[in-house]
Amino acid sequence: MQNSYKRIDAHLSTLGYCTRSEAKKFMKIYEVFVKDVRVFDPSIKAYHNDIQINDEALDPETITILLNKPSGFICSHNDAGSLIYALIPARWNRRNPKISTIGRLDVDTTGAIILTDDGALNHKLSSPKSDVSKVYEATLAVPLKGDEAQIFASGELMLNGEKKPLLPAILEVISETHVRLEICEGKYHQVKRMFAAVGNRVLTLHRVSFDGFTVEDLKEGEYKTITYAKK
Repeated sequence: MQNSYKRIDAHLSTLGYCTRSEAKKFMKIYEVFVKDVRVFDPSIKAYHNDIQINDEALDPETITILLNKPSGFICSHNDAGSLIYALIPARWNRRNPKISTIGRLDVDTTGAIILTDDGALNHKLSSPKSDVSKVYEATLAVPLKGDEAQIFASGELMLNGEKKPLLPAILEVISETHVRLEICEGKYHQVKRMFAAVGNRVLTLHRVSFDGFTVEDLKEGEYKTITYAKK
């Protein structure tokens, strides 16, 4: 568990409370304590866990967020339009390093997405070798033919533009136009391309869970912080 020792202005700027140049003013406006003693000098060094602001502990040094993404939001820092980062507190968007999504969801796809400023975790879960379970629910344009589950589970389905077949995926039929699909890859538009390959089209797509984290208790646009157990 992290508990870094550095100047208070460095703690505040890294966690997005203020810039280092603003720290002195910030400490006059807000009550900053180190081990229950109020301090005003931003150059004082202290351990992260010993600092409080207005009787509240500092934000964690790394943060991981599970968010239920609404339709219409873009998983990007730079694109025009409604960005997913507008759904989390502004202070978190000023953190250094930046909070970023682990992978992306299309603008019209809803559901579970994880954001973090933990670079090692992001790299690990974004890696093509990560084997992370992702469960989706989809509504389809036309009824299933009946052989889709077998095709998806075969490990032989080739998508256009790919050099290797997809890994086996598990299809659960809820109705003839409503399905649940578990995959462990993250290829570009993978779910939509899988159904296109069997002559169908995805109308709506919702990611129910990512690596076991579900959004059943979150309304669209809501989020919560989570802890990732080391595997």
